Amino acid sequence: MKLHFTLETDGGSRPLEADIRQLVIAGWAGRDRAAIEHHIEELAEIGVPRPSSVPLYYRVAANQVTQDATIQVVGGDSSGEVEAFVFKVDGELYLSIASDHTDRKLEAHSVALSKQICVKPVATTAWRLADVAGHWDELQVRSRIIENGAEVLYQDGTLASLRTAEDLIAGYTGGKGLEEGTGMTCGTVAVIGGIRPAATFEMELHDPRSGRSIRHRYTATVLPEVA
Repeated sequence: MKLHFTLETDGGSRPLEADIRQLVIAGWAGRDRAAIEHHIEELAEIGVPRPSSVPLYYRVAANQVTQDATIQVVGGDSSGEVEAFVFKVDGELYLSIASDHTDRKLEAHSVALSKQICVKPVATTAWRLADVAGHWDELQVRSRIIENGAEVLYQDGTLASLRTAEDLIAGYTGGKGLEEGTGMTCGTVAVIGGIRPAATFEMELHDPRSGRSIRHRYTATVLPEVA
């Protein structure tokens, strides 16, 4: 899948195209066991079984990546979660954000299938990973949903609670580095008020040093679940 970004650097901006041929969802990517356990318990409340190992790398078809502002889902039981998104183009790693939109009803049966069934919205702005890797822990991720007609803060935290992109990549590749054309999401922060669906999801990655932010907003249209 070809993704089109505006690459932002200290020197300005330019177009960047990425041909994503492999998509990896890094799950259970918390840096400390207490944070991982909290997320496991969040999901256990909606019937999701404990992972077999942590971190765990799920493969999702690359054609599930989208930069559209509207997505379609089957039934009303899916929800998004903001994650850093790393990918490689011409030998260099770049950073954006994605939503690991997941069918929570199916998740109780199979986490892998629940991730595969939903598309993964990705923002249209990117940074060089090298420009922020030195202060990765300071980067902030947030998401907001529209609930009962009002905008509600859904997630809010820093990447200090998660493994670094380099660590997750090394764990997946055995230290060989990310292959060209591979995109990887890098885990998420806790939800405020419990995991729940929402038609509109807005996500943000903020760099307090540069003052720059990457944002993306999308709306999910629900298709009927028929038997």
